[in-house]
Amino acid sequence: MDLLKTLVDKGLRRELPTREEALAVLATSDDELLDVVAAAGKVRRQWFGRRVKLNYLVNLKSGLCPEDCSYCSQRLGSKAGILKYTWLKPEEASKAAAAGVAGGAKRVCLVASGRGPTDRDVDRVTKTIEAIKEENEGVEVCACLGLLSDGQADRLRSAGADAYNHNLNTSEETYGAITTTHTYADRVETVQQAQAAGLSACSGLIAGMGESDKDLVDVVYALRDLDPDSVPVNFLIPFEGTPLAKEWNLTPQRCLRILAMVRFVCPDVEVRLAGGREVHLRSMQPLALHLVNSIFLGDYLTSEGQAGQADLDMIADAGFEVEGAGTTTLPRHRADALAGGCGSTSAEPAGCGAQDSSGCGSHAAGGGCGPCGGHGEQEPMAAGEAAAEESVPAARAEPNGAARTDLVAVRRRGAGTDLAPNA
Repeated sequence: MDLLKTLVDKGLRRELPTREEALAVLATSDDELLDVVAAAGKVRRQWFGRRVKLNYLVNLKSGLCPEDCSYCSQRLGSKAGILKYTWLKPEEASKAAAAGVAGGAKRVCLVASGRGPTDRDVDRVTKTIEAIKEENEGVEVCACLGLLSDGQADRLRSAGADAYNHNLNTSEETYGAITTTHTYADRVETVQQAQAAGLSACSGLIAGMGESDKDLVDVVYALRDLDPDSVPVNFLIPFEGTPLAKEWNLTPQRCLRILAMVRFVCPDVEVRLAGGREVHLRSMQPLALHLVNSIFLGDYLTSEGQAGQADLDMIADAGFEVEGAGTTTLPRHRADALAGGCGSTSAEPAGCGAQDSSGCGSHAAGGGCGPCGGHGEQEPMAAGEAAAEESVPAARAEPNGAARTDLVAVRRRGAGTDLAPNA
């Protein structure tokens, strides 16, 4: 297939494909799918070998968000029966992070719901970063706290944060239909602030919200222009109780084509398979490892992932290996540019990002945190105190009308609970 040969050649040279070529990837047939995966896999192996980086999410503050992001289970007015709790103490967050590190995670992603952090919130997070790094030598820490104000990115960097996540989520043209309480430009500005402070930028997208192929290509090209080190690709988890609860638009084949398109457009960037992989890829998750070089281990922000050991078995069975702590994730040219351009001392400068049906970096958590952060803070519940609702899985309506209630389960373990985490 001439298209795929062209895309492989361009990917190996780090040359940007045309928009028409990117759209053509999304338009390939199911009969061509394995050829598409094989082609994008050549690009993935050129820059990342067969390594898979593991990341682990810690939800510092769940629910109670004043933003109205339609995809998010933590949004203003959400009826989703998720955990709701205020800020974890530094020692609680460090204990949660240690579980992920013990499971093989190189990076811990600290996420908090809300519009953006207050200065007091940044103080909290800096103490948490210090506690995690003191107890877990060599671990990378990424923060996802929402829209940043002047000087906050510098403070996080000084406290030891290695990366900052803030997703664009969808195209600029359609962003206003998803969220009204902040703008696409606000998100771009936060990513740029993180980069200016020397943080490794992580920014990605959410697929499956009813967007067109053009929207998907537009947001991926916008990300390419921003040049983050890490691009998390999330697949919408349609939580009951959110405006997008009925948006079940994805098939495993569609998800693989989207991941391949992202890899061709961003060949040497850490592409992370984030929220919704278990829900939408299901038994085809191992094929996605030929396209991405990074995943989240275990559970997400407000939804449960598959068992952590199942993640590790999947990686091994597919012929890949977990990336070791002493290995630099990014190709040398990107790692050197990050270290030289912004003074980063990180040995592995990638980003965070698992959208968790949200706009933060962690969609896979099933719920989300809109832009993530702590503004507009409401704190009626203590950390660890769950919402009163029972754990009721979200239902999926299949084409034949039969409901699937086994695809999305609300997280009831790990951070903010008394139960052991899944890692």
